[in-house]
Amino acid sequence: MTYSLRVNNDLDIPTLVDLAQRAERHGFDQLWVSNDLFLRSAPVLLGVLAARTERITLGVGIMNPYSVHVSEIAMMAATMREATGGRFLLGVAAGSAEFLGWAGIERPRPLSRTAQAVTVLRALLGAEEVRGELPAWFGPLSELRLPPGDPVPVYVGAMSPKMLQMAGRLADGVLPLLYPPEHFTTARAEVAKGAEEAGRPVEELDIPACFWVSTGDDDERARLAMAAKIAYYGPSFAPYLLGRAGLAVEDFAPITAVLERDGLDAAARLVDERMLSLGITGSTADVVARCRALRAAGATHLSFGPPLGPDLREAVEKLGSEVLPAISL
Repeated sequence: MTYSLRVNNDLDIPTLVDLAQRAERHGFDQLWVSNDLFLRSAPVLLGVLAARTERITLGVGIMNPYSVHVSEIAMMAATMREATGGRFLLGVAAGSAEFLGWAGIERPRPLSRTAQAVTVLRALLGAEEVRGELPAWFGPLSELRLPPGDPVPVYVGAMSPKMLQMAGRLADGVLPLLYPPEHFTTARAEVAKGAEEAGRPVEELDIPACFWVSTGDDDERARLAMAAKIAYYGPSFAPYLLGRAGLAVEDFAPITAVLERDGLDAAARLVDERMLSLGITGSTADVVARCRALRAAGATHLSFGPPLGPDLREAVEKLGSEVLPAISL
């Protein structure tokens, strides 16, 4: 089994370094840091972590080809490969149209634009075989002037069936955002469909079961921590995934209105039980039970995502010292 943590880029540097070192001590294999707009720069954060960790693999999840040109994403990834001694993973996706809109950035043709980005990135970062067509600007001078190294694995952050299938055809790994976690079997089947179309075994790909979790000693505080994340990100979730949980984007409209008027704490208190089911909230036993169900469904990589818990340090300790050993039994 592979185990990873995913955290948001809203964490200050001392907190993030502490979490990374705790995760490394507890045997987590990967740590992914998001790169959401108007927060801290994930590449800068990961540069700090490269110097403050020794074993754990570091990933950025995600970069998008709209706010940063794909050639600059490749430059960053190759530099991180060098800085980490090969402990770097690159996550790319189309990104949220809502969040990009905050910066006045449009997001045309998300599927084809992301597919092209994956193909170009794998070519620039050393993949021996690249599937798909390269853009017209790509030529003999479109190459990195850095020391060669092992190819940087390129993952696709995906939710919709078409994006999952594309990832199966073109990428090295997939970050299927699972709302709810039990969506894993459906998501993996879509990835497998794309892999089969490309004539490659799906076992070649790393397909984490990427879910949100909130655990701690106080169940109500854990619930509110999860509710806050759902209140903030819920409207940007793919309608396809919300529909599987009996929800729609419109269900979040009252929450968004309160968020804009009264702040996140007030908005979180409007999140109902249906919305909370999008993640895993509760005690160690609750988390272990649903993780074991994911293992039984075929997951070979469990990826624990934010909020993790009301107290991040306590949550990482609990996940590392109680949840991982229990899952592994």
